[in-house]
Order: sequence, then structure tokens, then C-alpha cells
Amino acid sequence: MRIQLYRVLFGAALVFAVTMALLPHPPQLPIDRWGDKSEHMLAFGVLAVLGSLAFPRLPLPRLGERLSFLGALIEVCQSIPALHRDCDIRDWLADTLAIVVALIVMHVVLRRGQAALG
Repeated sequence: MRIQLYRVLFGAALVFAVTMALLPHPPQLPIDRWGDKSEHMLAFGVLAVLGSLAFPRLPLPRLGERLSFLGALIEVCQSIPALHRDCDIRDWLADTLAIVVALIVMHVVLRRGQAALG
């Protein structure tokens, strides 16, 4: 039951992140004052945490690889002129850094949880 909830939350976060990334003129959010890279890192950090909870049998490196690929794909899509967005490799690097950090933290947390259970 809990995995289903995490999957719904992951799906909602995924749709929100991709939609915000591809909107020609996304709405202003409170986090905007911290800069573009913080938005990327927050979005992909949340996706990594929720993804690790939603798909517990998926190896964390594979999840990280797929999320990083999504970040790269978003940057490629942002290069479409009609979107009036900027393709920036530093955004993808920020996405990937956040994914790696979040998955390392989740690895430690999940390992401690398993050790506590037995």
C-alpha cells in the first residue's frame, strides 16, 4: 500500500517537474529567488528520493542513471525555439549532482532501516 502511494507521489512530482521545465513561461515560485540551479536541484532531489521509495527493487545507480537521462532530455527539449527556453549543460549537471547526493543519502537511510529490522 505504501509503495503505491510513493508511486503516485513520484508520478505527480515527475509530471510537475517536466511540465514546469517545458512551459514557455512558467509561473514564478517562491524558490525562484534562490536561482535556477536550486530549482533543478530541488526537483531532481525530490524525484530521486521518491523514486527510491516508489521502486525499492530498482538498483539506485539505475534510478540515478534514468533520472539523469531525464534531466539531459529536458535540456535538449528546452533547445526547441518555440519554447523560448535555454538549454544549459550546467542545469543538467545540477540535476545529476542532486540525484547523486539524494541517492547516497537514501542508500544510507535504507540500509540503516534494514539493519534495524533485523
